[in-house]
Amino acid sequence: MKALVTRLDSFGDVLLAGPAVRAVAARADTVTLLCGPHGAPAARLLPGVDEILVWDSPWTGFQPPRVDRADVDGLVAAVDADSALILTSFHQSPLPTALLLRLAGVGFIAADSEDYPGSLLDVRHHRAPHAHEAEAALDLAEAAGFPRVDDGRLRVLPPPAGGPLTGPGGYVVVHPGASVPARAWSPGRCAQAVRELTAAGRRVVVTGGAGERDLTAYVAGDAAVDLGGRTGAAELAGVLAGAACVVTGNTGPAHLAAAVDTPVVSLFAPVVPAERWRPYGVPYVLLGDQDAPCAGTRARRCPVPGHPCLDTVTALDVVAAVDKLVEAP
Repeated sequence: MKALVTRLDSFGDVLLAGPAVRAVAARADTVTLLCGPHGAPAARLLPGVDEILVWDSPWTGFQPPRVDRADVDGLVAAVDADSALILTSFHQSPLPTALLLRLAGVGFIAADSEDYPGSLLDVRHHRAPHAHEAEAALDLAEAAGFPRVDDGRLRVLPPPAGGPLTGPGGYVVVHPGASVPARAWSPGRCAQAVRELTAAGRRVVVTGGAGERDLTAYVAGDAAVDLGGRTGAAELAGVLAGAACVVTGNTGPAHLAAAVDTPVVSLFAPVVPAERWRPYGVPYVLLGDQDAPCAGTRARRCPVPGHPCLDTVTALDVVAAVDKLVEAP
């Protein structure tokens, strides 16, 4: 059986699909993962994936492309599968993807759907109302005939050792950036946390993407190792695997840390529910006002002046949270 799993969203979303991918891989001859361009680096890290199809969907992402007939026809021609599992967030519809997969000749399709699917789905599943995204994906896989085969935690292929970039393990990683500004702690607070962690005897490594070099340089200052723009997805996994703890917002590196079994101090803006998106399967401390006025809005930029849901968190709060997760230096 040729199976296809789709998750068309971001890096972290694809990592959260990993346990369901492994469940499908245990019963399929081959597994193709259909993902968006932002999720592709995560897809390359997942065990159980034989092939990756990258497609920029017009119905997902922050800047979706316009619908293009030739582009859609190209995707339909590229899909070669007998069965498919469509993974979506709780507020997304799987039906546009299901229509294209039907046109591609996929005979069996399963998805969570509150909307009437007509003939587009063979398994119309209803997710548990408070399920974490990783659990919801596993539940759907089981309903489609792919029961879980392991502990269901996040997992990636063994990453390269982070030592050449970081020195000996046991450091604390601070990752200040986020793809959505509303989910990021302010740079000033991050820089204060680095100084306080260093003063408490912690060795600190600051990470960030190629477009975040100015941010990571500011946050690291003279107190921390600055790895801004120096790690791809696999290298970042290695850096996080060597850490005693990771301090970050609700963003991809939080889930990558969980996938390499590293505890997380999660600076979690409640614009999406923590019960669905918190670090999964590892010890964590959740910081941030989960009852702030922005709760549940899915806002990309904070709608409340001063970003109070996160900026009421202090650097000393982060030090105390790290101390809860990590032995004293």
